[in-house]
Amino acid sequence: MWLQQRLKGLPGLLSSSWARRLLLLLVLLLVAYWYLGAARARGAGRGAEPWGPAALCLQTASGAWREQTQRGDALPLPEEAAGAGEPPGLAVAGNGFLLLDVSAGRLWVRPAGPAAGAPLATEYPALVRLRALGGRGEARAALAALRDGAVRRLRCVQTGPGSGDCVTVREEVVAHRSRPHLYLQRIRIANPTARVAAFEASAPAAASVPGGRFTTSLEKVEERQFLLSSGRLLLAGSPKVVLVVVAAKKLVSRVQVAPESHFDETLLSVVYTSEPIEVSRLEETFSKLREAAKKEMLEVMQMGVEDLFQEHQQTWSDLFISGIEMRKITDAHTPSSETVNMTLYYVLSTVPAPLLDPLLAGEDRERIEASLNYADHCFSGHATMHAQNLWPPRLTSVTQILQLSDLWKLTLQKRGCKGLVAAGVHGLMQGMVLSFGGLQFTENHLQFQADPDVLHNSYSLRGIHYNKDLISLAVLLDAEGKPFLHVSVKFQEKPVRLYACEAGCMNEPVELTSEARGHTFPVMVTQPITPLLYISTDLVHLQDLRHTLHLKAILAHEEHMAKQYPGLPFLFWFSVASLITLFHLFLFKLIYNEYCGPGAKPLFRSKVAVPDSAR
Repeated sequence: MWLQQRLKGLPGLLSSSWARRLLLLLVLLLVAYWYLGAARARGAGRGAEPWGPAALCLQTASGAWREQTQRGDALPLPEEAAGAGEPPGLAVAGNGFLLLDVSAGRLWVRPAGPAAGAPLATEYPALVRLRALGGRGEARAALAALRDGAVRRLRCVQTGPGSGDCVTVREEVVAHRSRPHLYLQRIRIANPTARVAAFEASAPAAASVPGGRFTTSLEKVEERQFLLSSGRLLLAGSPKVVLVVVAAKKLVSRVQVAPESHFDETLLSVVYTSEPIEVSRLEETFSKLREAAKKEMLEVMQMGVEDLFQEHQQTWSDLFISGIEMRKITDAHTPSSETVNMTLYYVLSTVPAPLLDPLLAGEDRERIEASLNYADHCFSGHATMHAQNLWPPRLTSVTQILQLSDLWKLTLQKRGCKGLVAAGVHGLMQGMVLSFGGLQFTENHLQFQADPDVLHNSYSLRGIHYNKDLISLAVLLDAEGKPFLHVSVKFQEKPVRLYACEAGCMNEPVELTSEARGHTFPVMVTQPITPLLYISTDLVHLQDLRHTLHLKAILAHEEHMAKQYPGLPFLFWFSVASLITLFHLFLFKLIYNEYCGPGAKPLFRSKVAVPDSAR
């Protein structure tokens, strides 16, 4: 009875404005409490509160990363989950022969031989894992360094109650670009605290991998020792196997860093594989692979670690002389700069580089370089800028990366770029850049055949090989949003005369120079549609081109767009105008009948004087 009486009085209570305001305030406080509780739970799942000492340490230690990201030289990877076996993001480092899934610590290898198939996953634990002993919390971050070809990871471990009790662990993983059998993992630990920092290390191949496919032994050669692991990979649907031998530097199982000191270690690993062989050839093939792995392992152990990193970074940065830069995107169908750069990085990590092979014959090298300098008939067809399956916004597995790489190779081969695909990683970079903007080499010139209807986006294509020179082409927008083309040339050897003209080549071709300001061309659209720009070393060819195009008209870009999208049809506007006119006529009729028609009311009431006798 008491509850029923209180419930009956509830509507009267809520009729008060102050009661409703109080109820609304309570609801808002409950929502805020729930949200903050969920955020705290997520922070606890990562091993550190978002505002805790470890997170603040991570923010300070990753300051240089933000500068690299703003320059477009690096891309942040999804944050790792502390305490889990692997982070949710995908971080890979590869050189075409090796592919390291840094997230899972897994090694993928390509079988040897001219008819090598797709990379195969191994059960070999490729990377050292460090587990902090006595840590109170962690914060983690990861980065893909595009121009260095490396995956860098950063961990801040809170070891004490104070805000300064944080130990920084930096890792860098690379698959050496010019030494296809080598990969490196550099570990740097900084302990600025007043106590010892201890970590438990799980070294590669410290014991046999479950499944019995890899066995490990300790090798001592010339006063140096390292671990030598041997295993085999089974091929689906085939009795043949692929043998794998890995020589890896040994690391102690427990790492202790003294107070106010540093720990620095670089782990070298050399991987050799066989072509698919019969089981009867196991011992013979294993013996050859072990000797090859030992020989290269001794060679790289005698070299300086910094020299190996510099050698790799220089080779990788040479690849990114060419590239794509997105400047302004105005629609949802164009890939972002992060998507483009990450796609280039993933695909290049899976493609070998035959030009870097010291054993490549001179004739083969000249043929590959010739195809790079002038990729005849590549790229034919429409641009791939808006092909979302070629520029996916997110990849979540190594298998997806390999499928994307195969799709790119197939697309380029079918569009006249077989020579570039055969040139390996250098050719694939050229093909992807050419295809993005719709650039095509013909017998006498390079033409830019982008769709004029999609030039509302601003982007640049750099490092396009034309003979031995490098051309950069950009689609830019002026203050009014009208597109124009900007071309610059970087001569590599003796300057060669290059000429360019816009669509139709009705104006005299312009000689391209190496001036820093470059050259600009208006965007003209022809009827029928022809390329927007021509570049050639043959001036006479461009002058003759205007007589062979047989055009009906040449329009400025804004005129072309006005014809393409003239707006709503005349009938629509006529209907709108008619409705407005009829409405006003009807309104006028109502007003007229009210004040001028039969029985209309007077517009003004006259004032009648009242006699005093009537008051």
